[in-house]
Amino acid sequence: MRQPISWSALADASVGVWGLGVEGRASVRRLAAMGRVPVLVDDAPPASEVEGLEVLATRSGGLDALTACEVVVKSPGISRYRPEVARLEAAGVAVCGGLGLFVAEADPSRVACITGTKGKSTTTALAVHLLNGLGYDARAAGNIGQPPWDPAHGPDPDYWVVETSSFQVPDLARGPHVVAVTSLSPDHLDWHGTVERYYADKLSLCTKPGVWVALVDGTDARLRAHGDLLGPHLRWVTAEHVERDAAWSGSLGLPGPHNARNASVARAVLVGLGVAAASDDQALAAAAEGFDGLPSRCQSLGRVGSVEFVDDGLSTNVLPAQAALGAYAERPVALLVGGHDRGVDYAPLGRTIAARQSPTLVVTMPENGARIGAEVRALSNGRIEVVDAPNLDAAVDAAFAWAPEGSVVLLSPAAPSFGRFADYRERSAAFAAAAARCGVPS
Repeated sequence: MRQPISWSALADASVGVWGLGVEGRASVRRLAAMGRVPVLVDDAPPASEVEGLEVLATRSGGLDALTACEVVVKSPGISRYRPEVARLEAAGVAVCGGLGLFVAEADPSRVACITGTKGKSTTTALAVHLLNGLGYDARAAGNIGQPPWDPAHGPDPDYWVVETSSFQVPDLARGPHVVAVTSLSPDHLDWHGTVERYYADKLSLCTKPGVWVALVDGTDARLRAHGDLLGPHLRWVTAEHVERDAAWSGSLGLPGPHNARNASVARAVLVGLGVAAASDDQALAAAAEGFDGLPSRCQSLGRVGSVEFVDDGLSTNVLPAQAALGAYAERPVALLVGGHDRGVDYAPLGRTIAARQSPTLVVTMPENGARIGAEVRALSNGRIEVVDAPNLDAAVDAAFAWAPEGSVVLLSPAAPSFGRFADYRERSAAFAAAAARCGVPS
């Protein structure tokens, strides 16, 4: 059995849940509400039971237990290209994702899926904020929201806007009527295997059955170059749209041209959903007010004198780090980079840094910071100073010691936080604590 199947179709199936993160636990609750008792498996099982059930280790009997199931609902973090997935499917097990099961039976006119290497979180949050401001009950789903199939969230809203990662797209057999793509750059090569497969997986969102319109940022050169993967329902969101939308998007108070593009994509999503007020600039300007932005996305933590500390810890790739630098193009920047190495090419980030005219310091952190620093040194011919720090605290100290008047100490690491921190939130909290030690008011 392979998708399309839905949550309700699992009422009489033997089901396993593989991966017990946020989505996995939501899946367990959904199955419990249906009266199903699933097999629970995780690569690194928690010390205690989950929802009163034992969790097996994948390598210690868990995979065999999953093979005996009819359906396995896997976590997005488990690559569809792992050999264990192939083994399950060869045994006749349907390997699904929770989002795919949800979309298969949701009202496709009341769901929008937004993907992109960068910008998808902000664009999702913007679309939800605008919908709420226009009087609709809308909620975010995905990494910045809640799994929409989780019974814990109560009745469904008028609209779900789903931040959809490249990990989730391959598990979708259908799409909603409206999808959007904000950007494209190499990422997650450890999950997808090759950059070509990453592009194909992510952009396949636009060609899923059920999609009526695929809204794509036409200012992104790489997306333009991969137009053949975007399908027959393509509508470009162009620079002209962004310029026109300045009449209302300024009310959001977000820095940088990348956020102006995100706002235009968000508006296009509302128009695609058939929201009449989305065509009214005055209504959108009023709805835009009060948007606080996302934590760890170009979030100002405060100043010490004229030196501003900015947390862009959600930057886990080259593109968002480039966008953050663009937002502060006219100011001196001490840029903190480095984290888990996913094998990404950092030459484009090195070129962006080398091209800066304002004073710039690059402070590298383990594990891959040295690789970024090497690109900057080579491409700037030594014009940009690079300092290697052993950890985040030392990096903040070095950045603040260098920072001239009016500068920005910017955490935009261009890499995930795996290894040194539990997640980006913990890394951002450590940055905030280091900034506080430098004198940023708490």
